[in-house]
Amino acid sequence: MQRRQFLTTAAAASAALSTPMIARAAASQSFELMEHLKPREVTIARKYKFEPGQIVVTLQAFYLYHMQDDRTAIRYGVAVGKEGLNFRGDATIDRKVEWPNWTPTAEMIERNPQYARWKDGMPGGPNNPLGSRALYLYQNGQDTLFRIHGTNVPQSVGTPSSNGCIRMYNPHVEHLYSILPLGTKVSVF
Repeated sequence: MQRRQFLTTAAAASAALSTPMIARAAASQSFELMEHLKPREVTIARKYKFEPGQIVVTLQAFYLYHMQDDRTAIRYGVAVGKEGLNFRGDATIDRKVEWPNWTPTAEMIERNPQYARWKDGMPGGPNNPLGSRALYLYQNGQDTLFRIHGTNVPQSVGTPSSNGCIRMYNPHVEHLYSILPLGTKVSVF
């Protein structure tokens, strides 16, 4: 599947989502996403086959799609990894954590020595880079070390700014966290 074809076939609905949980969580935040990064329902072309409930991430477009059925999805804006740091492929969500701890990898510390102070982990909380929720991506039972998670820098959504993980606005990842079961299929391209 080509990203451009996928993106050009998704048509935005007339208004942003009004899911009560998303609306309540967003009201408690002082930051506001740009309109094109807010959740909205989109239609997917018939030639693409995704499963209801599946997560699809298009890295170049900065979007995460939560498939509602075989033709519609809820589209969210996301931040993705800097050039060369992104996960690509299929995985499953095999672990979910509220207010997760963050431990930078050795490669992250090498790229940014300031992270060394957290080599033994940073506790969850509002200053933690993983934000309020994390969905852990696994392949064949092995942790990929990549996550779909919240962020303490919401203005990064819509940019290539992470160390490879998919960052979401906290209220949006909190909503997905509440509805996605373990084992949810994730495809990133």
